[in-house]
Amino acid sequence: MNLPWIISDIVVMTRRNLMRYTRLPQLLVFSTIQPVMFVLLFAYVFGGAIQTPGVNYINFLIPGIIVQTVIFGSIQTGVGLADDLTKGMIDRFRSLPMARSAVLAGRTATDTIRNVFVVILMAVVGYIIGFRFQGTFLESLGALGMAVLFGFAFSWISASIGLLVKETETAQVAGFVWVFPLVFASSIFVPVESMPDWLQVFSKHSPITVTVNAVRALALDRPLGNNLWLSLLWIAGICAVFVPLAVYRYRKSV
Repeated sequence: MNLPWIISDIVVMTRRNLMRYTRLPQLLVFSTIQPVMFVLLFAYVFGGAIQTPGVNYINFLIPGIIVQTVIFGSIQTGVGLADDLTKGMIDRFRSLPMARSAVLAGRTATDTIRNVFVVILMAVVGYIIGFRFQGTFLESLGALGMAVLFGFAFSWISASIGLLVKETETAQVAGFVWVFPLVFASSIFVPVESMPDWLQVFSKHSPITVTVNAVRALALDRPLGNNLWLSLLWIAGICAVFVPLAVYRYRKSV
């Protein structure tokens, strides 16, 4: 199959998945309510007890919440693929004269597009409660783009899980089980320095922490250090491992 044909198939699958969101608006609504609740709870319930030297807690929190949102949103990739497997849709796709890669690429592209929408929404919500970008326009745009790119990488992890477990409910539970420790043992909600020494060793090298630090530095015009390059290396490494793994699981599943 030539490249234009493959791209055309990916576009068709992406459109199909996006149409599903338009026909199930409650799915999109509830996927946006959860991050808004996290923002409000941590800003107004826990924010007064959390010390973030040198920066207002709202400004500290929103970049982290943006990264958390794309991570949680990536779980939907595995859930969607498991749902297609359960309903026999992937068997139908296999019978069509289409690129096998279009199913996976279309799914991850769809969830990336949704993440773009949710990231913009979270930036707006943050602005309403006092968050302000302090970097240049390009730095602010780069912060949002970095978060979306990180979510794209995590979508491939979720795709591998969804194709492995093959059931919608199990894919959702399996997706959250490993994500929750990584999210809360990071710099999303609190500075890493406030954690116990043994946990700091893990948290400082976590892909989530370095990505949050990069997004926060770009958004607040703070020193980037090595966070940007480390985050890009993590993204490249995740894709290098889980894209082939997802393709392998897809071939085995059908």
